[in-house]
Amino acid sequence: MNKAKWFLMISAVLLSINGFVFAGGGNQSSGTGGSQIEIRVLNYFDMTAANATLEVEQVWDTFAKDNPDIRVIREDLFNDPYHNKMEAYAAAGQLPEVIYVWPSGRSTTLHTNRLLKDLSPLIKRDGLDKVYTTAALDPSAQVSNYLAMIPRAITSSHAFYINNEVLQAAGLTAAKTYDELKAQVPVLRSKGYETVIMPNQDAWVMQSCLFSMVAGRFCGEGWDQRILAGQAKFTDPDFVAALSFIKALYDDGVINRNSLTTGYGDGIGPFATNKSAYYIDGDWRVGAFITDQSTGQAVIPPNRQTNFTITVFPDIPGTKFNQSSSSILGTGWAISAAVPSGSAKEEAAWKLVKWLSGKEVVTQLLETGGITTPARNDIDLTKLTLEPLSIEASKLSTKYTRGTAVIDGSFVAEVHEPINEGLQAIGLGSQTPQQVAQAAQRAFDSWKAKQ
Repeated sequence: MNKAKWFLMISAVLLSINGFVFAGGGNQSSGTGGSQIEIRVLNYFDMTAANATLEVEQVWDTFAKDNPDIRVIREDLFNDPYHNKMEAYAAAGQLPEVIYVWPSGRSTTLHTNRLLKDLSPLIKRDGLDKVYTTAALDPSAQVSNYLAMIPRAITSSHAFYINNEVLQAAGLTAAKTYDELKAQVPVLRSKGYETVIMPNQDAWVMQSCLFSMVAGRFCGEGWDQRILAGQAKFTDPDFVAALSFIKALYDDGVINRNSLTTGYGDGIGPFATNKSAYYIDGDWRVGAFITDQSTGQAVIPPNRQTNFTITVFPDIPGTKFNQSSSSILGTGWAISAAVPSGSAKEEAAWKLVKWLSGKEVVTQLLETGGITTPARNDIDLTKLTLEPLSIEASKLSTKYTRGTAVIDGSFVAEVHEPINEGLQAIGLGSQTPQQVAQAAQRAFDSWKAKQ
């Protein structure tokens, strides 16, 4: 039995004995007691991020104050600890009433096992279908094939951040093609700079924030659907070529192999303090650079932010097309299917989900960099007070002509995890692109056989 399965089994046993277990020091009960309806919440929350304190005050404390009849018991976790806990709760049949989820990918268990309530009747009842974009409320965009969650944004999982201060100091301009980028490596190195910082210790980062975009450029639009339909394979030449390009990034020194020991979040400071010319992450990462409104401090102060550009990776030779990027519905809020329909608890949970997905909270997320492209259509970005880097991020969707698949959004964990691990193995030199492609195809065939 592998460690992940062992963890989930033990966690499920503990949960079944002890009920709802809180850990991590990030929990909050809001409300005053009495005859309140109690709502448990599993919240994905980076407590070290800029504006984290502000979120607690403006989002959670405000809801508690305005709804004294509802007691919210919130559990805050981030990155893999969050996903591990969510899987444990699902295995134990003890999901909280309100859960922060993905439309696919890491929340696939919740969707495929129909552990989330279909929100479409509540959305229609309260007229929310009029304030969200068509794409945001497309049931086919969620693994469940129904409206299991309300997304907060449309997300570009790939963003190419450019530090023009470093480029100017090195006598360079932003690379427009991969050949130009590769040629900049020795120039930047001679002046003490890295070319691209990308924190790759967490296996999902390379897959989601770079390789999904690369695969889309080499394999074309709809490549994921062709594999799912049995019309293409991971071992086809175009997918292998995409994997080979990742090997070239390391071999050419564009991305340093030490990135494989750099934790997610540890690249922010070095990039902001001019240690590299470029940085790769998702569009959401802009929130780490702008001003923390609770402290007034910014990793990149507003007066420097105009020296940074957010776009997509340069053109790659030999691909089907360029100026494309990987995009997907953003994360959002769901209600456990175990909550009885028509009950007071459902109404309380729905009231919280509407607040967390509402115009006021989404506006606050836009102003603090939590999201860049809202799923709501009733927010005028021109009327918001946004810092230069947030404005730059809001324009990212105009920097590419096609949106292609995010791998962990199209394929279940059983299939995408071998790709995640294989991308790291390619960087380490322990597997070839062909071996990774073969492992991915074996995983896909095994999964498909069970459907």
